[in-house]
Amino acid sequence: MIPAYLLLFVPFVGIIYFALVGHKARVGRINTWFNVATLLMSLWLAVNVLYSGTILSGSRFFIIDSFNVYLIVLTAFVGLTTSICSAPYMRHERELGKLTDKRLKLYYSMYQGFMLAMYLVLTTNNMGIMWVSMEGATLATVLLVSLYRTPESIEAAWKYFILCGVGIAQALFGTILLYYAAIQSGDAETALLWSVLFENAAQLNPEILEIAFVFMLVGYGTKIGLVPLHNWLPDAHSEGPTPMSAVLSGLLLNDALYAVVRNKMLVDGSTQSHIAGYLMMGFGLLSFLVAAVFLHRQKDIKRLFSYSSIEHMGLMTFAFGIGTPFSTFAALLHMTVHSLTKSAIFVTVGHAAQIAGTQSIEKIRGLINTQPKVGWGLLIGTLAIAGFPPFGVFTSEFLVLLATMHSYPWLTPLLLLGIGLACAGLFRNVQPMVYGARPAGQQPVQANLWPVMIHLALVLWMGLAIPGFLANWFSQATVLISGSAPL
Repeated sequence: MIPAYLLLFVPFVGIIYFALVGHKARVGRINTWFNVATLLMSLWLAVNVLYSGTILSGSRFFIIDSFNVYLIVLTAFVGLTTSICSAPYMRHERELGKLTDKRLKLYYSMYQGFMLAMYLVLTTNNMGIMWVSMEGATLATVLLVSLYRTPESIEAAWKYFILCGVGIAQALFGTILLYYAAIQSGDAETALLWSVLFENAAQLNPEILEIAFVFMLVGYGTKIGLVPLHNWLPDAHSEGPTPMSAVLSGLLLNDALYAVVRNKMLVDGSTQSHIAGYLMMGFGLLSFLVAAVFLHRQKDIKRLFSYSSIEHMGLMTFAFGIGTPFSTFAALLHMTVHSLTKSAIFVTVGHAAQIAGTQSIEKIRGLINTQPKVGWGLLIGTLAIAGFPPFGVFTSEFLVLLATMHSYPWLTPLLLLGIGLACAGLFRNVQPMVYGARPAGQQPVQANLWPVMIHLALVLWMGLAIPGFLANWFSQATVLISGSAPL
């Protein structure tokens, strides 16, 4: 478990280091090297799982299996590429006078703090520590949302803190109920260890677990952005620095959904029913449809794509809720391609707002003429996230549709309606921003966009042919999540 310990130790050192010297020159490059180190540790973990299977630490505090290891690698990869893109972005913000030295220290320190919390969510075997880690991620991102200290950003940060605080309190109560169910048939010292709970799920009180899952879904669902618990998400995305939006949408939402799925596996094993899946399908489909409609009403470019995130997280929740191996495989693929695509889009969105000097959709025009890389990045990213073939989002959405047609065919028209509404909502806003006439005096900005192109190339690759090793990982995770294979 050495790589797991290093995976947590590196960002912990980063928090302290950037709190002291986060304002100095080339700090963005140093932040990148911290994330390179964690990516190497994640790959080390992946190799260990590939050859040894599920790994438990000696104290059983950490667990690395086929489900979380690929999310660990994905988190490290997106964290690295976003840090590469954030260096010129934050430099430009400082040149504009939006940031002081103290706030730069806070940004880079909390960037590492956020990554630390996400790694702990994914690696811990203790459901209580998972809850603490999600709360730590909330606190880190609250400080990032309020980074600019404008009235709007402070309001968004407080809204985020209060709504997610109330939500995470529901998850805490669900965790307490889970502990109560566990100690009735087991040792109190191991009552919250997920590996022990999963192994003995059939012995847990099903009524208590069903109630616990309701609180878990509401609590962690707030972090996912499920409707009607989503109100914090558009504000947080629109008021914070864009790199924060990239990791928030690409990573935090995934990890909250990961926590819900872990709990669903326990409920399924205890109740031998589909009650957890029905709840996830209901919340997921509602979120998917509501977000697709709200895409047509947005005037802020960051809010536009934040509602796109709500739409896609709803679709993933719905797919996991169906619970068949086919739908689970589709959800895992969609989780991956959405993270890659949406983080790339938010990076280009941030530079588009810098070019235009505003986040207003009506005032951002002529991006391809002003800075072709930004314009093409936004256009291709929108094509990908809207589900156009041959991008990976099309593949994963098509698989979700097939799974729905097989299990719940009467819901298929609703999915098609949502996909059509979302596609129209995105392109009615993005097309004039990319191709519109270039405003007088509009100039390009310094930007490092090759990581964006790598993300979109990977999403295209996964649409044309899912790599064998990745398909094998998804298959192993699918078997684990379905509960048909032992740890």
